Amino acid sequence: MDGQNRETRKDCRGPLEGVRIVELAGLGALPFGSLKLADMGADIIRVERLADVPAERTPRPHSFWDRGRRSIAVDLKHPAGVETVLRLIERADAFLESFRPGVTERLGLGPDVACGRNPRLVYARLTGFGQTGPLARAAGHSLNYEALTGFARAIGPAGGPPVPVLNIVGDFAGGGLHLAYGVVCALFEAQRSGLGQVVDVAMIDGVMSLAAPFYAMHASGMHGNALGTNLFDGGAPFYAMYPTRDGGWVAIAAIEPHFFRELCARIGLDAARFPDHHDQACWPGLRHALGELFPLRTRDEWAALLEGSDACFAPVLDFSEALDHPHNVARGACLAREPMPELRPAPRLSRTPGAPGHSPAYPGADTAGVLDEAGFSATEVAALVAQGVIA
Repeated sequence: MDGQNRETRKDCRGPLEGVRIVELAGLGALPFGSLKLADMGADIIRVERLADVPAERTPRPHSFWDRGRRSIAVDLKHPAGVETVLRLIERADAFLESFRPGVTERLGLGPDVACGRNPRLVYARLTGFGQTGPLARAAGHSLNYEALTGFARAIGPAGGPPVPVLNIVGDFAGGGLHLAYGVVCALFEAQRSGLGQVVDVAMIDGVMSLAAPFYAMHASGMHGNALGTNLFDGGAPFYAMYPTRDGGWVAIAAIEPHFFRELCARIGLDAARFPDHHDQACWPGLRHALGELFPLRTRDEWAALLEGSDACFAPVLDFSEALDHPHNVARGACLAREPMPELRPAPRLSRTPGAPGHSPAYPGADTAGVLDEAGFSATEVAALVAQGVIA
């Protein structure tokens, strides 16, 4: 099948179409994880706090990770509110929550109760430190999990301190992506067994999982504790970033010998001076040579010379520039820019690629429709409104 025919036969529905998920609204990692599920077609109902429903019912600004869910607002401190969510759980395939351990149990929505109402339910719990262990109930953020796993200790310049990195590693990769992965794994197993299970997603576990190759490299002596002295931490001069004449930066990652030779040939450096560029004895001289060359041209001049070659080169872009880069534009990475950038779902499936869904207009905007679909009668809905359980 040629590329054009493959494109015309795509089914934009995602592979998770028909999967029903109830999500207790949370911050950061949880909505990122549920975004990945929603983008792939899951029907997600987000349960938000009744207090978050705006009196004027006007649309709120959205980040792109709000997309693809319907929103209901429920008072979970009211027994009727808890029962409302349990009725939704009865019809769901998965339930997502990110409270500290024990909170959903106190609310009456713990795994014993929820799975008792629906034995096929996949009950996913996302926390920083997990459901067990001495730190299970401690507060934390991405940097804390990165620090406790050794990850943060490995990032920083030679002779300098460890530096905070964006919370992509702890929150989004260690937490959100592992949540989505765990849910899909448990849903797959439930198709065979007919039984759900509890998925304990700890961001600290996720960071350790991501860093697994470096634990092995450290144990084998390939990655030392001194910052900025190793292959992948900027210590290797051929795997580093260099300033350019215009104040920009370029990144090179010419690890393999043939890529290093390609880089040298293109930038005018005699590769014979460094016959084994992995020999750390030659790193100071190589860094000096590269450090003298790259400031001779602007970032974009180097890009014109090196980009797309086997020199393993890339200009260092900011977020706005990245959206305009020809490669990202050609792949349609950004679907829309207003009111803020909205990115295409990833990864890309050839037949059922999924698609971004609409964002709720405001917290609780879909309450009436969701409850009607779940079998609540008009009388029941009116009673819930009268009790102040829903808006």
